[in-house]
Amino acid sequence: MNVSMAAACEAELIAVGSEILLGQIHNRHAQYISEEFAKHGLYVYYHTAVGDNFERIVESFRIASQRANVVIVTGGLGPTVDDLTKEALADYLGRNLIMDENALREVEAYFAKRQRPMPESNRKQALCIEGGRLLANPNGTAPGQYVEQEGIHYFLLPGPPLEMHPMLLAEVIPTLERLFGNQKVVRSRVLHFCGIGESDVDAQVRDLTATSNPTVAPLAGEGEMLLRITASAANESSAWSKIAPVEAEIRRRLGGYIYGVDEENLQSAVVNRLHNSGLTLAVAESCTGGLVQSMLTQLPGVSSVYRGGVVAYHNEIKNKILHVSSQVLLQHGAVSRETAIAMAQGVKDALDADWGLSVTGIAGPSGGSDEKPVGTVYIGVAGLDGVSEAYSLHLRGSREQIQIRSAKQALWRLWQHLHS
Repeated sequence: MNVSMAAACEAELIAVGSEILLGQIHNRHAQYISEEFAKHGLYVYYHTAVGDNFERIVESFRIASQRANVVIVTGGLGPTVDDLTKEALADYLGRNLIMDENALREVEAYFAKRQRPMPESNRKQALCIEGGRLLANPNGTAPGQYVEQEGIHYFLLPGPPLEMHPMLLAEVIPTLERLFGNQKVVRSRVLHFCGIGESDVDAQVRDLTATSNPTVAPLAGEGEMLLRITASAANESSAWSKIAPVEAEIRRRLGGYIYGVDEENLQSAVVNRLHNSGLTLAVAESCTGGLVQSMLTQLPGVSSVYRGGVVAYHNEIKNKILHVSSQVLLQHGAVSRETAIAMAQGVKDALDADWGLSVTGIAGPSGGSDEKPVGTVYIGVAGLDGVSEAYSLHLRGSREQIQIRSAKQALWRLWQHLHS
């Protein structure tokens, strides 16, 4: 494939490492590189992962070279015997590996600066594929490499993120921009929905999903759903101009279910509302075991609006700490509308907050009954002027799914109160 004939970059990302295939680490490089490419109008068509096996890495290069004009590889550039990326590409291209004296001096200087002897095995990191170009790595010992053959551009990058990220931005993307010229800019807006199912959203925006630029596509979310609007254009302002009327139309149809955009999440939406209104929150949880509080305290600066919380798993704690009356617990049970309201009011009063939020339910997989099966959850909201309300949920899924969905629904219900 000749780059002069290619309308755009058509890249394949190859992650090398058996630990990825074993599920021991996430392949976060694929997400990061894809996001950076999209910002610069560079297209990623394929993601591949391969273990530390010479023959399979060579085969990955063979497959990628048949369907991509840019191949980005992460990992396998270290000094150990199972670091085989460079050797595999040299074998596939039919080229020799040559010791680069400048690179060797840099590796030696790296160890000398740290007053450590350089292991003999690190010499292999200074080997360069014949005809290729080394990419500087100021943050580690493994330089990257760039090789071109028959119009296909190969970039080998180190695996550690603190080494790979700077190299991608400083070396790879500028090179590709020179090779492919000015490509179209791609921009996306993600709308976050809660309180409505994916099928209901799809039915109301189906006509919008039929367009090609911008595109509208649903994204999976646990306990919520997302719509991504993506446009390509000659420049950034033109891309946003294409997105704007589509976003406005979606908001017109479904605005009551949209709580945020892009990187915003439910907890940040709630905390922002509390900040803007100068109000505080306390949380009481049973079946979610502190998950709501964990979500809230992920945010820096939340202490200005979040007073604290109570994980009241046992009825004795609900009674003694949150002052849920024994009569309510006996008559209605721990999983009930009445208990949820009493928990929300109790934590609000106990922690002197403006708003109280509670969750109580049966997360399973056991413990349910015909009257209250697994997935029965009640959310309580106690607000200003003594107004309290409860919401019932009937959720399905694993214990973890029920807990996550319950926590998000609790934050969603609170957001609605704060938004009204």
